[in-house]
Amino acid sequence: MNQIEFSNQIGVSQGTLSELEQNKYNPSLETILAIIKEFNVNATWLLFGDVASEDGLEEMARELNELENTLIIKFRMLSARDQGGIMDIIDLKNARSNQ
Repeated sequence: MNQIEFSNQIGVSQGTLSELEQNKYNPSLETILAIIKEFNVNATWLLFGDVASEDGLEEMARELNELENTLIIKFRMLSARDQGGIMDIIDLKNARSNQ
């Protein structure tokens, strides 16, 4: 399968796929779900890259509520810089609530 065929199957342009490969930005939730569905890919592997820890992740996911799961998915789609900014905000909020 070439890049054009792959991009067509997941519903993005070849240019978008090329930019994703170059880490210019993170894929949308729709793109992630399309890859999982179209290619029967393990969601844990696609999102976290480690199937060996799948049991632990599945157990943790069962304990999370819908808002927490959505937060994790959206957080993973951010750039490393933006993730750092979110972590700074969380640290600030936690520090304020502990006063």
